[in-house]
Amino acid sequence: MLKFDVLIIGSGLAGMTLALHLAEHRKVGLVTKRDLLEGSSTYAQGGIAAVLDTGDSVEAHIQDTLVAGAGLCNEDTTRFIVEHSKEAIDWLIELGVPFTKDETHKTGYHLTREGGHSHRRIIHAADATGAAVTSTLGQKIKAHPNITVLEDHIAIDLITSKKLGLDGNRCFGAYALDKQADEVVTLAASHTILASGGAGKVYLYTTNPDTATGDGIAMGWRAGCRVSNMEFIQFHPTCLYHPHTKSFLITEAVRGEGGILRLPDGTRFMPSHDERAELAPRDVVARAIDFEMKRHGLDCVYLDISYKPASFIQEHFPNIYAHCLELGIDITKEPIPVVPAVHFTCGGLVTDLDGHTDVDSLYAVGEVACTGLHGANRLASNSLLECMVIGRAAAAEILNAQPAELPVIPSWDDSRVTDPDEEVVISHNWDELRRAMWDYVGIVRTNKRLERALNRIKLLSEEINEYYSNFHVSNDLIELRNLVQTAELIVRSALLRKESRGLHYSRDYPEMLAEPHDTMLSPSA
Repeated sequence: MLKFDVLIIGSGLAGMTLALHLAEHRKVGLVTKRDLLEGSSTYAQGGIAAVLDTGDSVEAHIQDTLVAGAGLCNEDTTRFIVEHSKEAIDWLIELGVPFTKDETHKTGYHLTREGGHSHRRIIHAADATGAAVTSTLGQKIKAHPNITVLEDHIAIDLITSKKLGLDGNRCFGAYALDKQADEVVTLAASHTILASGGAGKVYLYTTNPDTATGDGIAMGWRAGCRVSNMEFIQFHPTCLYHPHTKSFLITEAVRGEGGILRLPDGTRFMPSHDERAELAPRDVVARAIDFEMKRHGLDCVYLDISYKPASFIQEHFPNIYAHCLELGIDITKEPIPVVPAVHFTCGGLVTDLDGHTDVDSLYAVGEVACTGLHGANRLASNSLLECMVIGRAAAAEILNAQPAELPVIPSWDDSRVTDPDEEVVISHNWDELRRAMWDYVGIVRTNKRLERALNRIKLLSEEINEYYSNFHVSNDLIELRNLVQTAELIVRSALLRKESRGLHYSRDYPEMLAEPHDTMLSPSA
């Protein structure tokens, strides 16, 4: 058994922020499924939204967030996060993150604009902000003597007082599979933080890395945490459409810098869908693309920034330019084929502004959590900001809290054997689940499709739980179990919402209700 003061599950920006803020005073264990830098934060292209320019204001950023969130953002949460945006950026600059400079701008940095924003307020490192931030923080983490990084470890389940037969419901750490040794280890801690990201891999097509399998949401739910607004799955409007590349994101900033969406014949279509055209929020743009593709029977639409100078494109979007060029697409001369793909989980485990969940000593930060910031549709580039602001607040709360006394924790019972047919069944169920979610729980929904998806999920869940109960755990089995649980929460939440709002568009309920309400599911209900 390994003992820590604080156990952090997930190594994206939320987990890294927490680790660095806690490590001066606490012994920290950081669990990551692959290597330290593999996660959605690393793949974030666009940047981080923050009020840095004197021409901008906290009130304007708040208002843009509230508008994008379609009436469901928590205003107190939004204000708290936006008000702390500048100090979050200052912290990253102090750590040495190489944001793109612009000596002609009063801030000294280039600020871009993205859909839904009324001002240029996105600070970025070219078109690879996430990689620049996580690599900088990752170096600090690896060098810190109080942080133990457990790479190639996947958390299986949380250790709670309920599971140990004790009073109350407190978290004492987690069991995790050491994938290299193929054995389950016990990780005990006074405080545990879920920072494991979202659930994009529950769908067939996603911009998320393979690690985004809803682990933290499923583990938190099984431990007794409520979830909120799980029906709001954000589809990024512009994912590169090409048979020889895995889902590759084309950042929102391409449209922010003037990119135009066109049909194959060159016709621009966004102005007929929304007066903000290409700068409308993501839900509007994704639905418009989906509509045009279905109306014309298209495999994709096209994002065109080729009318801008080649030097401008290569300077602002070097990684996109290089990646597309490798595939034979010169974006300085021709448009980029794009389709919508699942990008962000707006709902999650219910938390307050300090990251507390419904389980004592258990916190959730980042995409795994639902603070109320994103409402029914996340405003572009607010997610990395949330990771840092709530991560810092949670760290302060943990440093002020009394550490819980750890009870006797039994080792994982691993006396079962692996079934030789297991891997075939897992891969089949994995594929069936993701296709069902893509076909029936996509951008446009109906009750009939949702009920069909739920029926499939229940059958899959029974089969997977039987495997989980009888056989040696593997990475794929753990992820599939979590994906099925998360999928069920998404569909159940979608069935409860009798309206169309933000990212949830229902043909059965096309109107938006006058009074906004959160969708809340409780494990005890």
